Amino acid sequence: MAHLHDVGRFVTPPDLSDLEAYAREAFATIPEELRQYLGEVVIKVEDFPDDETLEEMDCETPFDLLGLYRGVDMSKKSVQDAPEDIDTVYLYRRPMLDYWCETGEDLVDVVRHVLIHEIGHHFGLSDDDMERIEAEA
Repeated sequence: MAHLHDVGRFVTPPDLSDLEAYAREAFATIPEELRQYLGEVVIKVEDFPDDETLEEMDCETPFDLLGLYRGVDMSKKSVQDAPEDIDTVYLYRRPMLDYWCETGEDLVDVVRHVLIHEIGHHFGLSDDDMERIEAEA
């Protein structure tokens, strides 16, 4: 099924590499004073969360989760943490496309919102904290 895409004509839905490009663009817009504290954070784009993640996050459907932060957040890190435990932000393409189609928001903005929200968890911010910060921005 074709969707209306950024170029203003019907094309195939954005694929994993498209969302990776949007995520790189979004990451580049994060203020430097925030980015300098991120350290090693990997961004991975997948179609859907795996079954274990869906169960762990108590999701009713695979479309319930747009993104996920995996790692030890900054408020809980210690010198004992193994350096190979690289923090990862997962972005889930199909749920984001579904959200994009439902809301009509710009897809790049959706990707940026989810990415920044998940990076907020890297700093130990709660969902409420992130909503407040985004409302004030």
